[in-house]
Amino acid sequence: MPAKTEKTKKIEIYNKKARFDYAIDESFEAGVVLFGNEIKAARSGRANISGAHVRIMHGEVYLINSIIGDEEDKSRSRKLLLKKTEIERLAGKTEEKGLTLVPLKMYFTRGKLKLEVGLGRGKKKFDKRETIKKREQERQIESDFLRKGKK
Repeated sequence: MPAKTEKTKKIEIYNKKARFDYAIDESFEAGVVLFGNEIKAARSGRANISGAHVRIMHGEVYLINSIIGDEEDKSRSRKLLLKKTEIERLAGKTEEKGLTLVPLKMYFTRGKLKLEVGLGRGKKKFDKRETIKKREQERQIESDFLRKGKK
């Protein structure tokens, strides 16, 4: 057997706005039901979940408004695979506590496409400003540290 010289590229598609707009309490891993051409497109990185959201309808979980592939039906609703007990628990939490389900990350595990779904509460405007301030402070501290190291 020849040794592999190429490293296998790990494909991960992130929803960058999710952690900025929502305070995530828990996260779950769900399988995604796709057609053959969609899985091929996802493997090549042609997928986007930044404008997507997750809904529970009739006891099933769906990923809505995600874009996978180049076909005309690229933004259709896709079924997510979770255990029945998890679906019931999530349905209860989203109904009574005002929490929402947000897609966080899409990735491959053992050849299967998985979606990390977060259970989170929407942030207010002042919370988002605090997040921006903390990020700027961390960048400033890091740049000061790097400048000291060069001297």
